[in-house]
Amino acid sequence: MIIEKSMHATWLSNTWLVADKPGGKAILIDTGGPMEPILKKIEELKLDLDQVLCTHHHYDHVENNQAYAERFGCPICGHSLEEELFGSLDRTLVDGEEIRVGDLFIRALHIPGHTLGQLAFLIDDKAVFTGDTLFQGSIGGTRAPGHTSFEDIRHSILEVLMRLPKDTQVFPGHMEPSTIGQEWENNPFVRLWRGKDKPLQSRVMALNRPASLHLRATDYDGGSKCQVRFEDDQSMDIVPGSRVQAC
Repeated sequence: MIIEKSMHATWLSNTWLVADKPGGKAILIDTGGPMEPILKKIEELKLDLDQVLCTHHHYDHVENNQAYAERFGCPICGHSLEEELFGSLDRTLVDGEEIRVGDLFIRALHIPGHTLGQLAFLIDDKAVFTGDTLFQGSIGGTRAPGHTSFEDIRHSILEVLMRLPKDTQVFPGHMEPSTIGQEWENNPFVRLWRGKDKPLQSRVMALNRPASLHLRATDYDGGSKCQVRFEDDQSMDIVPGSRVQAC
């Protein structure tokens, strides 16, 4: 398997090019990264780009969808629950759907939370592309457009992604790769949910609402991301650290 990356300089969002072999079939996972490095690698390796697989509908992950579709005639694929949010999809996918591209075996995993139709793509049972659900040392928020809930993202990470073999490589929607084992041991959110670390329990204002801060961790962009419990309804949320202030 060949894996190449292009990352947007501002958004830090990744486009992943995955191919079975030189001269073989390839897919793209998300298209927010610059096209030039991807096009150069496709030409260099003489690849046949078969389709674009979208983890979710946010603009920093789909910016170049149409450009690839027009250039290569490849279908744009995403979860059926987000078809209207994409504007249009050539193929809709559901949880557990299996795709064969050349010698690549791909399985779609529904991992909602950051968005309703968030997908991960497990390829050859060796590499998982996690979109904006799981990053190296961080996780996705539950306040972005089209989000669902804290309970969803916690389940998606603990009960879906963390059940993959520990040596599974993780290729996230932003920044650098990791492995399931590394995130199991070191990701602050996973450690908190596993009971390895204790919640902070300090009183804060989060999104202008009184809340209890359970965790503040460094995010992929150098900022921070927080887990909070709101006082008014006791609901949990994953929010940007910039929206959390000490009382």
